[in-house]
Amino acid sequence: MTEFNRILITGAAGSLGTELRKGLKHLTKHMRLVDRVDMGEAAEGEELVICDLSDKDAAIALTKDVDMILHFAGVPREQSFDEIMSDTIPAAYHMYEGARRHGVGRVIYASSIHAVGMAEVETVPGVHGRHRPDTFYGMTKCFIEDLGSLYWDKWGVESVNLRICSCFPEPADRRMLWSWLSFADMVRLVEASMTAPRAGFSVIYGTSDNARMAVSNAGAGHIGFRPLDSADSYAAEILAKTERDDPNERVARVVGGWFSNYPHPEDES
Repeated sequence: MTEFNRILITGAAGSLGTELRKGLKHLTKHMRLVDRVDMGEAAEGEELVICDLSDKDAAIALTKDVDMILHFAGVPREQSFDEIMSDTIPAAYHMYEGARRHGVGRVIYASSIHAVGMAEVETVPGVHGRHRPDTFYGMTKCFIEDLGSLYWDKWGVESVNLRICSCFPEPADRRMLWSWLSFADMVRLVEASMTAPRAGFSVIYGTSDNARMAVSNAGAGHIGFRPLDSADSYAAEILAKTERDDPNERVARVVGGWFSNYPHPEDES
């Protein structure tokens, strides 16, 4: 028996959205898949919608008659303040407001490690610590996490905020020996977030079962996420072909890595 009748996935053409599209079919009878670009041919049970989520009326209409919202739309790069205010934040607001208006009980949000990117690796930031964004991109994640907190506390819309660290087919550098999240574990993380009996407002980091860890999911056990993959089998190869960063340099000191060295967007030529 499927858990859901219809789920909404935004950002369905992206790398993570594509994996969710394949990996969550067993949980739902219908998928409403949304992006600004072409998503190919619809499979059985799929509804494909091209939509700019900054369009309030169109975006909120997408949330009608769905059981759960997976908000994965976004760009994994630094953004200008104007871009954030005209696109990223309105899109997220429309998803949460649509959930409130249409009685959607839970939103799963693709947040990011960059919400705490300036935290030092040795502090091993947890799920209840303060925000420490490393970029304007990370700041948007902080804002949208707080948006979810408001919608839970005031209107009862549950929110699971997935602070995804480094989700790629394979780990590519020394930092990813702790931050890597396999595609399969990403799907497991989302499935656990969808099926947890109660979520309330929750934060959980997205990493695989790596021996090296610079974040802690203590306090997020109620989600029930059990990663099965690990970066450890790649360690020998990565250590052999890459040099160790200077531990005093910021990219090595903080969990946000090289994002922490992005200049202010308005200073770029």
